[in-house]
Amino acid sequence: MYKVLLVDSDHHAKERMKRMLDRHQAEFELECHAAAAAEALSMLSAQNHQLVLISMRASEEEGLRLCGRIREKSRVPIVLIGGRNEFQLARKALYYQVNDYLPDPVTPEEFSASLENVKRELDVALFSGNQADPWSEAVRQAAAVSSADIIDKVKAYVDEALHQNITLKEISHIFHFNYSYLGQKFKVQEKMTFKEYLLQQRMEKAKFLLENTDMKVYEIANEVGYTEMDWFYKKFKTYTGVSANKYRKTLNITA
Repeated sequence: MYKVLLVDSDHHAKERMKRMLDRHQAEFELECHAAAAAEALSMLSAQNHQLVLISMRASEEEGLRLCGRIREKSRVPIVLIGGRNEFQLARKALYYQVNDYLPDPVTPEEFSASLENVKRELDVALFSGNQADPWSEAVRQAAAVSSADIIDKVKAYVDEALHQNITLKEISHIFHFNYSYLGQKFKVQEKMTFKEYLLQQRMEKAKFLLENTDMKVYEIANEVGYTEMDWFYKKFKTYTGVSANKYRKTLNITA
């Protein structure tokens, strides 16, 4: 998950923003809430954040000044929320290279579209590994930690549910992750696709059960998630080069 810093003088804004981010499931997590510019700058210096949301409702000028101070040190994405729908404000926001300016009233559709645009930029920074830009490298490192966490959870889930029908789409819903993005993350970290990993785990467990138990082949097939025996036989032979029965016989001969 990408970490978000919210800057809003309203002390109740944090919970509202958490609900908004959860509702859109855009892979952003509200990490910190700052009530003033100085606090926000201190938080940015102390921690890695991948998105800064700045409320313009209390003071548009203070919000723009904060953008300027952030841009002196960082290229972190900035989205301005609230304020007037006025050309001069939008032009100033563009001067500070903010990623988006959402004047009141902010609709759920506008907010969601803005988050998706920022996510695409972050994804590019993550996968390009652009080391020349310190901010891009910070994004890459922070996201890599997040990636490792979610991939470990996926692998643990596979281990527990190997006897069931498992799909990455189902897992993505369970962990509230975008399906295609989770697939990308998995392939980058594990150097194989999720389907390849799932097949590997099933076949390795089948081999272990053939070697160490007296279970029937059909029982082993069920244990590793196959209800169609012909399909299990085909996959096992492709994976090992021999049938499941021959694999067990070979073990007995060499024992």
